[in-house]
This record gives sequence, C-alpha cells and structure tokens, in this order.
Amino acid sequence: MTVVGPFGLSVRDQALETDVQAGLTAVEAGLLEATKSEVPFITEAAQHLVKAGGKRFRPLLVMLAAQFGDPYAPGIVPSAVVVELTHLATLYHDDVMDEADVRRGVESANARWGNSVAVLTGDFLFARASHILADLGPEAVRIQAEAFERLVTGQILETAGPRDGRDPVEHYLDVMAGKTGSLVAVSCRFGAMMSGADERVVDILTQYGERLGLAFQLADDVLDVASDAHESGKTPGTDLREGIATLPVLRLREAAARDGRAEDLDLVRLLEGDLTDDARLAEALTRLRAHPALEQARRDTVRYAEDARALLAPLPDCTAKAALVELCDAVVHRAG
Repeated sequence: MTVVGPFGLSVRDQALETDVQAGLTAVEAGLLEATKSEVPFITEAAQHLVKAGGKRFRPLLVMLAAQFGDPYAPGIVPSAVVVELTHLATLYHDDVMDEADVRRGVESANARWGNSVAVLTGDFLFARASHILADLGPEAVRIQAEAFERLVTGQILETAGPRDGRDPVEHYLDVMAGKTGSLVAVSCRFGAMMSGADERVVDILTQYGERLGLAFQLADDVLDVASDAHESGKTPGTDLREGIATLPVLRLREAAARDGRAEDLDLVRLLEGDLTDDARLAEALTRLRAHPALEQARRDTVRYAEDARALLAPLPDCTAKAALVELCDAVVHRAG
C-alpha cells in the first residue's frame, strides 16, 4: 500500500499506484515546462508556486477518473496540467485580492514582487493553459471556458456579497461552488473524457467532482476554526483574522439573527471587530469552537461529501472507484 496525493490517499493496487504516480510525475514535469519563458524573470515568477509544492488534488482526480477508460490516452496528462495551471493562476490573483503575505509556506508573489507582477503572472499562467487546451480540441476549450466563467463569477459574487433578501449561506455555497467546485468538476470530467469513458460515466464523475470540491472547501472552513497549527499546517483563525466570513461564521450569524441570544450577538460583534490582537483572536476561536454553529458547518461538509460518495454508486466496482470513495471519507475526516 502506497500513500499518494492529498489527505494521504492510500492506493492498494499496484497497477493503479503505478498509473497514478507516473501520471502525477508527468504532470509535474509538464507544469515546469509550461511555466518556462524566454524571459528569466517571468520563469522565476511563474514557477514560484509550482516549486512551492501543493496537494495536486486536481491532477490526482484527473488520473483517477481516467481509470474508467484508457488511462494512457494522450490527452490525460496535458488536461491535468491545464487544470493545475488554472488553479495556480487563481492563487496569484487571490493573494492580490486578499493582500496575502504567504502562500504554501513561501512568500506570496505579490509580497515579493508587487501586485502588478502577481496579476500579470497569473495571466501568463492562464495563457499557457489556453495554449495547451488548443491542442486538446474545441470541446475541451469550451468546457474549460465555462468552468473559468463560473470561477470568475464566483469570485465576483463573493466580492459583491449577497443581494438584499438573499440567504447569506445559500449565497456563500453558490460562491464556493463556482470558485472551487467548478474546477474540481472539470478535473474529473477531463480525466474521464480524455480516457474515452462512456458519456454516462463522464457525467457521474463530473457531478461527483462538483460536490467533492465544495466539501473540500467547507472542510477548510471548519479546519480554520477547529484545528490546531500542527494538524492543519496553517495558523488557526487565519480566515477569522482577515475578516473572511466562512461557513461557521455564517451559521453563527444565522443563529444570532434567528434566536437573538445575547451571547451569540456578542460573539458576532467580537468576530466583526479587530482580531489582529492575539488575545482577541484566541477568545473568538475558543467561543466559536464551543458554539453549535461549528457543528452545523461540519454537518454541511459531511452532507456534500456523502452526496459525492452516493453519486459513485452506479459506477463499476474497481480500485479507482474505491480511491474516489476514500477521498470522500478523507474530507469527512478532515472536518471531523
């Protein structure tokens, strides 16, 4: 048994392990090649986050979905490079919007070179992804364009906030479906489609990816509140300190508006105040961890992961299906 990919996914089949590891190695080489430029500075900036590492969650899903057809088909690795390049490009842009100083344990591109270079580097990665897509055919271009539109729409909706009368939780879930779920869904779709899998299988895996991607993001929301730094690899309360209203906070606001309890309203005020002070942040974390809103956010996460798992039921039993089920279990475990 070998552990590969995010969450310590265990692969118990030698053939699947070989295929997945070979695919991910090829993707890594493809990412380095795609981020090279004749201008050394552009290469340095474009490879900054590639070399910082990452889970390679989306390429892993491409490789697993490809097991339902021909896993050696020529379009599989390039399509995995496309989705990871797109993901990386969004990180450059996100860090500018969030004024982030650190990404994946290294200095963010915007902190190192400034916002203009970070934005333009993200654009460069989008351009390189489009160049690879052109060789994969018009259907692949259309699918990626639709996903990118959803991703950008999600980002804009997040920035704009919910319209008057819109449930903030529903708005947030729509935002996350666009920002995260869309590209994870495309990862599964590309893997199955490029492998020549049956259209019904492609559709099932696309829907699976959408729900798994959303569960993955919601698990991060829970971890930001519930975990310690050793467990999660990031400082607890990072989103709270930056004033990002993640799902536990939205569930708290929902409860405060519904029930009007003084302690809930007081916690909302604390979270909406200045949390740059370590003592205030620690108090906010302690109180939110003890609040039912956190458990509600966990249940929301588990629901999407279970929905993803249920979608896999019609697929033939195989080691790739077992691995996809295990990813659902891993998301639940992270949020547990």
